[in-house]
Amino acid sequence: MTVRVDLNISLDGFATTTDQTPENPFGEDWGRLTEAYVATRTFRERVLHDTSGAGTTGVDDAYAQAYFADVAAEIMGAGMFGLHAHGDDPGWRGWWGEEPPFHVPVFVLTHRPRPSIEFANGTVFHFLEASPEEALARATDAASGGDVRIGGGPTTIRPFLKAGLVDRLHVAIAPILLGRGIRLWDELRGLEAGYTVTAETAESGTVHLTFAR
Repeated sequence: MTVRVDLNISLDGFATTTDQTPENPFGEDWGRLTEAYVATRTFRERVLHDTSGAGTTGVDDAYAQAYFADVAAEIMGAGMFGLHAHGDDPGWRGWWGEEPPFHVPVFVLTHRPRPSIEFANGTVFHFLEASPEEALARATDAASGGDVRIGGGPTTIRPFLKAGLVDRLHVAIAPILLGRGIRLWDELRGLEAGYTVTAETAESGTVHLTFAR
């Protein structure tokens, strides 16, 4: 079992954007940050349910395939699920509609727990208030020997990294500067100690940086 993180960040280390509006809840910067990932064949098949075979292959798609491979449980923050924007709507079932791309139990960290939500494709969202260690124990038990991924955002991921709970951290560094938002690397000085660090540059200019025990 491996505890994993996969995250898109900018050259200056930001994993969130700040240009959202009611008309554009993700903002234009989010499209720039995730452009290479969204363009892959794997993303189009897994998230957009596009079976036409369209999308990029190559290095970015290889990492997109790895993103979904062997994950048996997921942990994410309330913002990634959308509770910050839709927490008062009891009918809100996440950004992904009725076919979330996870297909596994997902544990959403929130200060306002709510009933679990189950989908036909195997995705189940559980909402809990827990420490990183407690959440990881729940997810590890649900994964039954499979990998556990810690999903976004950086505010959720950093405590797991600081506690030494992550076995493999993969960041896809987009060749853009955001200048503002929430940085992944804050308070993580010396993180590289204890990891083997490798880098691979994709055709898109995205640098895939991996920290592995």
